[in-house]
Amino acid sequence: MSVTFIDLFAGIGGFHAAGASFDWKCVFANEIDPAAASVYELNWEKPALGNIHDFTRNNRKKSIPKHDVLFAGFPCQPFSKSGKQLGMEEDRGSLFHDIAYILEKHKPSMVVLENVRNIAGPRHAHEWNYIIAKLRTLGYRVSSKPFVVSPHKIPPSYGGTPQARERVFIVGTRLPSKNHRLKNDDTPLKFPTDFDRWDSDEWDLFKDLPLQENTPAIKMKYRITNDEIELLNAWDNLVREMLAHREGLRLPGFPLWSDLWGKKPIYEKDRKAPDWKKDFEAKNEQFYDEHKKVINSWFSNFPVVRQVNPSKRKLEWQAQNMKSLWEGLIHFRPSGIRVKRPNYVPALVAITQTTIIGPYKRRITPIEAARLQGLSDNFSFGNQSDVLSYKQLGNGVAVSAVYQVIKAAVERDSEILSKTNAELLKSVRKAPKSNSKITKEPLKIKEIS
Repeated sequence: MSVTFIDLFAGIGGFHAAGASFDWKCVFANEIDPAAASVYELNWEKPALGNIHDFTRNNRKKSIPKHDVLFAGFPCQPFSKSGKQLGMEEDRGSLFHDIAYILEKHKPSMVVLENVRNIAGPRHAHEWNYIIAKLRTLGYRVSSKPFVVSPHKIPPSYGGTPQARERVFIVGTRLPSKNHRLKNDDTPLKFPTDFDRWDSDEWDLFKDLPLQENTPAIKMKYRITNDEIELLNAWDNLVREMLAHREGLRLPGFPLWSDLWGKKPIYEKDRKAPDWKKDFEAKNEQFYDEHKKVINSWFSNFPVVRQVNPSKRKLEWQAQNMKSLWEGLIHFRPSGIRVKRPNYVPALVAITQTTIIGPYKRRITPIEAARLQGLSDNFSFGNQSDVLSYKQLGNGVAVSAVYQVIKAAVERDSEILSKTNAELLKSVRKAPKSNSKITKEPLKIKEIS
């Protein structure tokens, strides 16, 4: 008999991919966004389109079938740093109550929830404590200690991918009785010791993702604009000038803000300005004083730096000993142009901050972004726009993270599951250590042109 699962707030199916890796059967999926639902249907099956309230609240029109595992990456905006952080005061935050309703009615053996790391932060202590207490009241063993997982912390041999995407997982295993001795047990989940020996700095994006070959068609479609290249060439000139003839010099870790160079202080005498802004300004003033001749010449030779919007007049150098901006990974962020080593990328987001691959002078493709989320090379977005695909991936869950979280939870709770759901226990224990179905294509890295 197959283990069954339901996939709530399903998106394009990251949870489904993890469940399918254990040969589990999806008996119900729900997604409110029509575009995401179309992609889900293309790759998995047709989800129930619409609001989860239709299945859980007093006016419910439909029912949810019985299942063994409940997956839910419930909407993170109420808890995200990029949102208003209203938590359960916002209706989307109250969607946890719909999850609780389903758990109470169907009593699945396991529940796996995912959200942004901020949900376990001090600002949302009330919500966090409520969720943990509610799951325990419903009869689940769940730790109150946040279990933070990122795919770049998982070795490639275990299906990890080079993306720094920290998310909190809340995993509950149903106890045989509500007064079980483990009801309030706080034993946290943990990964195998192999994970502890993995150094995430060992990732090599060009080798480990892998990237698609930079064919003329891909290069044309995803190449950055001439204006972007002009601006990045300007900043690259400053980086090269600073590093090439100054033995042992490393660019500072604080953001370089060209608007502060050679100008009167903005924050120094402002009593309302926070100390970090004053410190930031003082460091930039010192940097300018130490390199005044080079910087003034740079301003004269590259007037474009003065002409672009403010966020592009800042440089955040996180590339350590790299000699050129074009050797690394580049991101246009509201806080500035960030450059880092090409080991792993920052978290995919549902807005336009797509990683630029320096040597290729292009952005990552949707296929590469899907690989970063651990989706197989057979995954398809159909004919939809890349903008929608990037957004859906940015809202998605990393498949390898879900897969390894399930294995860790089953290992911790094997004694419980041997009594409550032996089939679930068996299916996970016989599964391979890695869920990865990404094809390792041969990669040809071309010279920067």
